[in-house]
Amino acid sequence: MERIPREVITPHRKIPLEVPKGMTLTEFFNSPNNLRHLAEENGLLRSPEDLLLYRKAIGHSNLFDTSIILDTSQRILDPLGRPVRRDQLNRQENMAFSRMTQVTFNYMLEQYPDPQEHLLFCGEASLDATWPLCKPGVPSIRMIHNHFIVFEQDLLAHSGPADDDDPNLTDSGHHGLFLHYLSDVYHRFLEVLDLAVLKPLAPDEAQLRATGYPKGLPSWEVTGGGQAIERGRFWREYDLVLQGFLDFYRTFFGLVSGNAAQVPEDARFPDQIEDVLLFSNEFHRAARMVRLKVMEDPQFANELRWRPAYKQLLYRDDSGRLIVTISQNSVGNAITELLGIVVRRTPDEAAYAHAEPALINQLLELRDRLEAANLGTAVATKAWPDGRFVPGR
Repeated sequence: MERIPREVITPHRKIPLEVPKGMTLTEFFNSPNNLRHLAEENGLLRSPEDLLLYRKAIGHSNLFDTSIILDTSQRILDPLGRPVRRDQLNRQENMAFSRMTQVTFNYMLEQYPDPQEHLLFCGEASLDATWPLCKPGVPSIRMIHNHFIVFEQDLLAHSGPADDDDPNLTDSGHHGLFLHYLSDVYHRFLEVLDLAVLKPLAPDEAQLRATGYPKGLPSWEVTGGGQAIERGRFWREYDLVLQGFLDFYRTFFGLVSGNAAQVPEDARFPDQIEDVLLFSNEFHRAARMVRLKVMEDPQFANELRWRPAYKQLLYRDDSGRLIVTISQNSVGNAITELLGIVVRRTPDEAAYAHAEPALINQLLELRDRLEAANLGTAVATKAWPDGRFVPGR
């Protein structure tokens, strides 16, 4: 099989939503009104911390596709004031978020046990608050969320090639920055992490057979597999990976912005920043290249994410190993891009209706497990008013 990025075609239904005249979709998406509608139409379960499990209105896969979002929209009205990264959660929110992720991911492993038949993964994409609200490509909802997806391996194998320049694959060249110019120093910097459950892998060792991705990113195998993610130690190390990434990102873009080699004030690993990053000519060359481009190219400058924005994935590879990886998040906001998958969603009511019952019944079963684990209370909607799916609602 040729290892190439793939474009997957996914049918979707029409969203029963009225956008006020004169507003763009992106302008409307972050309003409290829209987010209340999301919960009322697609909500499955809400935790005491306002973590909301919901059916994706327009998903990436109709086999299994759901998200958990910290829905602060009714108490934090400013879209730019909502948490967008896991490090912005309090201890209780973080623990509940991790436990809900663990229950959901283990449910996926149980439902889809054969890695040769199904690719499964979940990932957080921070929704950075430095872009204009109405800029094309801005993530639709500015809150921290985790997205859970399953694809058939056969579907990936028979999907056509994705365009190498697709912004949902390339991050408009920003991912190429990490891949082509910063990969070595990025790997060296993250060696500081105190890890016991996560085992570092050689570059590109965990690439998927169908796509050849991820490329050039640090990756770690979860020793112990599905049982390991039931331990608090795994989630502490999962947070460490993010903390290391944030130090790297802030240091690099601080150097790009101010051209001064400084350790960020809130750095978690200040000694490693000075030892590995600030004395690295490779690091400085890459920062100079980006700085010059920002000064000369207004379009590139407008797309840059000055505040830390990340995609962190937990996925099962072709051999059945659980893998963690992390990269920056810029123009493309789909977590699928780190695995070389571009999703083109097309309106097709009949095709979606065919897949919908099986999808929803799985999500309702997952909801029961989360509720049994004391992680929230079931939400009733028109489509599942009494815990059972009602077609056509």
